[in-house]
Amino acid sequence: MPLDSDARRRFVFLQGPTNFLFAKVAARLRSHGHAVERINVCVGDQLFWKGPAVDYRGRREDWPGFVASFFDRHRTTDLVLLGEKRPHHREAIALAAERGIEVTVTDFGYLRPDWIVVERDGLNGGSRFPRDPAAIERMSEGLPAPQRHVLYPHRPANQALWDMAFHLSSAFFPFTFPHFRRHTLRHPVPNYLATGLRFARAPIEARRAEALARLLDERGAFYLFAMQMEDDYSLRGYSPFPDLDTPMREAVDSFARHARKDTAFVFKVHPLDPGLKGWRRRIAAMAARAGVTGRVHFIDGGDLDALLASCRGLVTVNSTAGLRALELGCPTMALGEAIYRLPGLAFEGRLDDFWNGARAPDPVFVGKALRAMGAALHVRGSMYDAAGIEAAAQGMAYRLHHGLVNVPLAEVLRAEPLGAP
Repeated sequence: MPLDSDARRRFVFLQGPTNFLFAKVAARLRSHGHAVERINVCVGDQLFWKGPAVDYRGRREDWPGFVASFFDRHRTTDLVLLGEKRPHHREAIALAAERGIEVTVTDFGYLRPDWIVVERDGLNGGSRFPRDPAAIERMSEGLPAPQRHVLYPHRPANQALWDMAFHLSSAFFPFTFPHFRRHTLRHPVPNYLATGLRFARAPIEARRAEALARLLDERGAFYLFAMQMEDDYSLRGYSPFPDLDTPMREAVDSFARHARKDTAFVFKVHPLDPGLKGWRRRIAAMAARAGVTGRVHFIDGGDLDALLASCRGLVTVNSTAGLRALELGCPTMALGEAIYRLPGLAFEGRLDDFWNGARAPDPVFVGKALRAMGAALHVRGSMYDAAGIEAAAQGMAYRLHHGLVNVPLAEVLRAEPLGAP
């Protein structure tokens, strides 16, 4: 329920995104009389926070005791954080639940590109979004379709610079937070060097992608696998897979056994994958082992929407590309837990049955689900565009101030300003 005008909350912000979104949200909340505290756990946190904060420099095993005491001492009512699967976050959320503290989680939106998700308790498999189609239909009543034109363009240069500032500062100055451990799988230096080399090869890969697209047009039916970044916690946190190789290998083996012989399987790499694993070589080895060399391909680039519009189906772990595929009428198989893995949207059977048993989703229900997801779980904005950060901060603070997290707001879908909180 919305808060009355006299209700004041006590917020704790923990480890936010690699930008100034949380700082701007906090400033808006303070302007309305709410108390705001911040816990930094690394140097990167310090860089993107303006205002007072407490630096936690202790050991991991002491973290739960510290957080519990912090919550109690500050009479915390709300915990706000980016994602919920990092070790620090999981422990803080468990302690918050014991105390009746409301947890709000944010991240890049399920809708892309300029939407930010704002959810109660968790994302994807941890989402409170209804799993019952009838409940989704009721929620969507009276809501307009999401406006899909881009209001806040993505700024890849900002993303690269801010992300590097966050991760490299913590890597190069570990003595300030001596017990902090990265949630990423690899050290950021080789990650960024490899990413730079991959971007330098972008023109070559673009030509390869165009050639493969022409080949697919000539030869006909193919399936698409939307790859994700292994450092993406949703991949590891909401699936049984410890890495990306495992689901890819399973998909190739299943394709080899059950897909028609005249079909192909295309793996599309994530745009920000650093390329350290040599995916082209790995995928070729998977195909050779399964006996489908020549039918399995790797693509670095290409238009995702065009590929989704022409493929027979999409396989992924829990990429947001799955939601876009459904929006375009493409049959979709989610191997992990995903917001769209529910009756009437993603394929409900086994992967072995997907190749020949998948059907296009019901466009009417897809539209209703998108209206409900957009209105209840999102605000418009961007993580790396200045105007987009302001818009996201405004929308997020509005939801937090008025107690409207997970409550459908038609204004979000119309892309109209919500006004100051």
